[in-house]
Amino acid sequence: MGLLDGLLGHGSAVDAATLERRLEGILIAGETARLAFRIIRDVFVFTEHRVILINVQGVTGSKVEFLSVPYRAIVRFSVETAGTFDLDAELKIWVSGTQQPIERTLKKGTDVRGIQRALAEGVLR
Repeated sequence: MGLLDGLLGHGSAVDAATLERRLEGILIAGETARLAFRIIRDVFVFTEHRVILINVQGVTGSKVEFLSVPYRAIVRFSVETAGTFDLDAELKIWVSGTQQPIERTLKKGTDVRGIQRALAEGVLR
């Protein structure tokens, strides 16, 4: 079912430590990946300072976009847990200067409390 979840766009947890090499040259001194999750080939990474959205493009995946959103630019966020009949959770992040939120669907079982906590720690500190 993991492949089907990936094809449907549902997020699954990623070991943040495995991203360190991929994020080499992206992270600043002392910054570490604290939490991450994958949606098909794309990845959301939460650090101490920002959220990094890694968007893998094309058939070969050789073109990659790294979008950094500093926590200070996040004006609000919402994390909706999965329900009995609704099998996926949802994450929405509103960034200053934009009307539409960044939205991602997460599969049931994703650490939505960890995501909520990472966003709250980054935005509220």
